[in-house]
Amino acid sequence: MSRRRAALAFWLFVGPFAAGLLVFTYVPIGWSAYLSLFDARNTVTPTEFVGFANYADVLTDRAFLDSIGTFTVFAAAIIPTTVVLALVLALLVDRVPVARAFFRSVFFLPFACSYVVAALVWRMSLFSGLDSGVANTVLGWFGGEPQAWIGTVHPPLYWVVLVTARLWLQLGFYLILFLAALQRIPAHLYEAAWTDGASPGWQTFRHVTLPGLRGALVAVLTLNLINAYQAFDEFYNILGDSRGYPPFARPPLVYLYYTSLGSGGQDLGRGSAGAVVLALVIALATLLSGRVFRKAD
Repeated sequence: MSRRRAALAFWLFVGPFAAGLLVFTYVPIGWSAYLSLFDARNTVTPTEFVGFANYADVLTDRAFLDSIGTFTVFAAAIIPTTVVLALVLALLVDRVPVARAFFRSVFFLPFACSYVVAALVWRMSLFSGLDSGVANTVLGWFGGEPQAWIGTVHPPLYWVVLVTARLWLQLGFYLILFLAALQRIPAHLYEAAWTDGASPGWQTFRHVTLPGLRGALVAVLTLNLINAYQAFDEFYNILGDSRGYPPFARPPLVYLYYTSLGSGGQDLGRGSAGAVVLALVIALATLLSGRVFRKAD
């Protein structure tokens, strides 16, 4: 009887989450894979089977390949910056003698903010391109000329806007992950290192703290990589306007949005093929990163 009650309690807790995962994740993935094999223009119930023609179209589409390049630039900027800043802030907060909970809350608070709201604040206030914008006001203090941050392509100043918006939104979350990992490192390891002659600074960090953070580093890097592939809200709401989205800096999800729901027609088959390719790329990148870190161990 106790085993039956335990099973019932298990499904009462897990059942709703498993049902939600099935309905909102696995079923859409399976349906996308199905649509990708058909000519699904303006319909979700296609009849014309085209095999892998949609995949061939996507993989030879210059716009899709450019979107992968956009992701590469974005990831190269956001991932190392996030990891370094989150780790440094976590080390500082961990050593604060008082009000540690206050600092955790302050840094984590932006993570609860809507990406759309943050993108509009960055676009309309901080980097508006007007003389009264915050960024141009600060430039003026140092004798700099006002810049059209979002519309300037040479040099591509829009990357400053995109990267800082994402950094502000997600930094607190990864700080909490590092902070939790720091608090799990046993204190006696530091005492042993100091007894062996290690200095409290770089040597202790290199030989005690960094190895203790390896699991957190893997998690932060993997989540950063996945989130960078899935970037949409800040790109769309910062760079897009009533005239549409500019031809530069289109990440994969923006490309898929315009392919599936663009004004030129709802090509759901081709958009689904791109979504499947993107999901496979994310899965492959995640597996490769995990294998690299396992070898490093």
